[in-house]
Amino acid sequence: MPAPIRAPEMTQAAPPGAPAEDPDLALGRPRLAPLMLASLAAVAALLGTYLFFVRTTTGQYIDESALVEATQLYGAASKASLRFLDYLPLISVGLGAIGLGYAALVRRRWAASLIALAAAGGANLATQVLKNDVLTRPYRGIETFAGNSLPSGHTTLAASAAAAVFLVASPRWRPLVAFAGGTYAVGTGIATLVNQWHRPADVVAAFLVVAAVMSPAAWLLLRRGGSWNTWEGFGSHPASWRLWVALPTLIGLVAAAVAVVALVRIAPGLGSEVSTTNYFWAGCAFIVISGYLVASAASWLLASAVQRR
Repeated sequence: MPAPIRAPEMTQAAPPGAPAEDPDLALGRPRLAPLMLASLAAVAALLGTYLFFVRTTTGQYIDESALVEATQLYGAASKASLRFLDYLPLISVGLGAIGLGYAALVRRRWAASLIALAAAGGANLATQVLKNDVLTRPYRGIETFAGNSLPSGHTTLAASAAAAVFLVASPRWRPLVAFAGGTYAVGTGIATLVNQWHRPADVVAAFLVVAAVMSPAAWLLLRRGGSWNTWEGFGSHPASWRLWVALPTLIGLVAAAVAVVALVRIAPGLGSEVSTTNYFWAGCAFIVISGYLVASAASWLLASAVQRR
């Protein structure tokens, strides 16, 4: 007797026009491309910052003028009143240790804490190697102190500590942590300029070093998955409000307007006035724009990569 013919199994077809499911997202794995592209973009921006502000006469003049105006504005009195900034490295290490320790000991995120700690250490090592052994500052006729100071070590330490805490935070807290950490890093960078430790480009380069190193670390951390690395999306928690991404963007736009006004006032053929504070305010705006841009980009990138519940 012939065997009965079995009907083929029916599978539910996707609706016409529906987008194909991304296998990486379906398995809870972050896509590699956006995070790696972010790292490459940070490296390219770091190279551009160095080539213009260190290797050209115009760049050196703009950068050094901001430092000179900071000295004239604040002088020795500022250095005395801001002596607490000498403790910035200790403060940054302490904040990072508290954040990573809480994630490891209380939340049991040991692997994530180790990845974040290694990335922060790598960013600080990269800054010291670049500043002391790779990048050089040629003489272009601009009177300044000898030696290369790009990137800023103090700013790298502050930004990398904030970035490490950002990585180990649960997704719903990351937008708020990114804004708070970005504010801390920007404040540190401006303080190093006010206290005449670093030029604006040194601070911006430090932000870019941290971004270049932390982006691959973020992918590695998210690749491991874990139930803690899921969320309901923006707006599901007060720390996940889109405000924490929109606010630094708005501050960055205001800073950009300040930079444009300051530079137009001293541009040849336009304002052509003698600058007493314009380069300083333009340098501060440059720091604010770059610091908050990195913070906002980090929030968006990780939000798009984390698996939704």
